Amino acid sequence: MTILDSKPADSAQSDSPRADRQGCAPSLAGSIRRSDAATRARGFGGMRPHSRRWFDFIWIIYSVFFFFEPVQRNSRPYWIQFAAAYAVFVALYTGIIYASSRRNAYLCLAGMGVLGLIYYPLNTGASGMFIYIVAFAPFISESITSSIVIFALNFVALMSEGLLLHLNPWTWGFSAFFGILVGSGNLVVAQRMRANQKLMLANEEIEHLAKVAERERIARDLHDVLGHTLSVVVLKSELAGKILHQNPDRAQKEMAEVEHIARTALAEVREAIRGYRAEGLAAELDRARATLDAAGVTLDCASKPPKLLPAQETVLSLIVREAITNIVRHAHASHCRISLDQTADRTVLLIEDDGRGGIRTEGSGLRGMRERVESLDGRFQVSSDKGTRLIIDVPV
Repeated sequence: MTILDSKPADSAQSDSPRADRQGCAPSLAGSIRRSDAATRARGFGGMRPHSRRWFDFIWIIYSVFFFFEPVQRNSRPYWIQFAAAYAVFVALYTGIIYASSRRNAYLCLAGMGVLGLIYYPLNTGASGMFIYIVAFAPFISESITSSIVIFALNFVALMSEGLLLHLNPWTWGFSAFFGILVGSGNLVVAQRMRANQKLMLANEEIEHLAKVAERERIARDLHDVLGHTLSVVVLKSELAGKILHQNPDRAQKEMAEVEHIARTALAEVREAIRGYRAEGLAAELDRARATLDAAGVTLDCASKPPKLLPAQETVLSLIVREAITNIVRHAHASHCRISLDQTADRTVLLIEDDGRGGIRTEGSGLRGMRERVESLDGRFQVSSDKGTRLIIDVPV
């Protein structure tokens, strides 16, 4: 007999915590632990959704064995006695199914045990009540130990009563043996149901965290792309305004580049949303050189980009772009150095300038860099005493 054989109760929407601001990737194991804690915090929600609990009344069919002895005796007083006991049994059965708390379910379960002890000597078929107890127990208690204790107490009570009252050992022996089989089977089913429910909650949380992480990725990418592009547009517009009268041809060329950069920015925004970076680190370094040249900053970059995984190249390209944007906007530097060194197991990117430095707190740009690097299990260091120095160390 399996008290609950259909799929687990519909899980309520979990209030998943917001994704960690440091860029931690969703973890299945961690999500299962959190869903387990959320499940326990919700308390006893019943063995099945309230609208479907009527289905569990199908198992009351096994109480047909209770009727065998009254039919054989065919005594009116005995039938009255049986009707009273059976009414109490059905009431306790209903109480277990519709219990609003685990405490109430335990009380009904204990009441069924007391009823079984009282009525079993009068009707040996009522030993089936003990089977119902061990069948219900695994779905009421989340603890395997508690279920096993209930099984043991149930077995000892049934055996003790049978031996003390010298009842037919076949009746209580069969009930005890069959009860152990049913209880063990239901224990496995109940634990599997709970594991499936926790996994469903964990999957919901992972899906939620993935959406949050994607929104944050798009926000970081848009910040990097638009911040860099708008900085270049401002620089070139200012330069064109300064040389408009002295060198109209150069000013026209600068404004044509502004138009080109603005058009390119639209494509870059689309790329950021899609998550693609086709040009790579080499193209980003060339763009950095052109941007710094327009701002009057000398770039020293003798290193050639090493061979990197696509994810690493994307992260380092975006870091170079954001770092150059910060130098142009805030550093008031005259010189910038970029170096790339790769060993057998590490790639180190160094970006430093001789600007004013003095960074005290990380803004959205530096925080975005750190999150990107930590997503690759790398290290991100910032020093800003004399100028600004960024060290990005990622595993190969």
